[in-house]
Amino acid sequence: MKVDWDDLRAVPRAALAVSAAALLWGCADRRGGPIPYDVALGSPDRPAALTLAEDYRIAPLDTLTVKVFKMPDLSGDYDVDLLGQIALPLVGNVKAADLTTAELDATLTERFGAKYLENPDVLVGVKSSTRASVTIDGSVQKPGSISAAGPITLMQAVAQAGGVTENANARRVAIFRQIGGRRQAAAFDLTAIRRGQSPDPRVYPGDIIVVDGSGTKALHRQILNSLPLLSIFRPF
Repeated sequence: MKVDWDDLRAVPRAALAVSAAALLWGCADRRGGPIPYDVALGSPDRPAALTLAEDYRIAPLDTLTVKVFKMPDLSGDYDVDLLGQIALPLVGNVKAADLTTAELDATLTERFGAKYLENPDVLVGVKSSTRASVTIDGSVQKPGSISAAGPITLMQAVAQAGGVTENANARRVAIFRQIGGRRQAAAFDLTAIRRGQSPDPRVYPGDIIVVDGSGTKALHRQILNSLPLLSIFRPF
């Protein structure tokens, strides 16, 4: 078949751009990354009591309230990231996960007092806890926490979050779970689950679900893309 190059030149540039974008999106909507797929994650650690007793251990994606006496610029609500850290003015990233509020209070008092404040008075509280719910983020319609009072599966959790967005990569969904005091992860192909080609895994209170795609936050994308394979199923 002879190709008429004059006809090709007549194709509007916009149409070519749309075609190229479609090809690129088709390549992006696939499995990938170092987190292993379809791994049977074990049962999670027993969640902390809902009353948040004094020995409650801070979890990733909890929201903390930090008050520094007479320092309103340092006081406020801070989210614990997936790596278990909070980012504070002056002192930067501080490990918070697996600490009690009293332990984090002592850490912040020491960090602020080392260089910046004289005898700082710091108070730390938990504004919201993820241990009694499932947190879902990334390319979903309604990211946030959903109820997990009874048994719930990955597909049901995504449905409660309003489903995936138009730019989601449903073939790349990660579940993070605390098992034996260690945060572990596995990846799942939601498209295969919907087609009945893969089992629909159960999710538990305290789990964190991240759906990959253009709506995924930079930190989550970094974790999805950059975790060394040997670190999966080990503490991080």
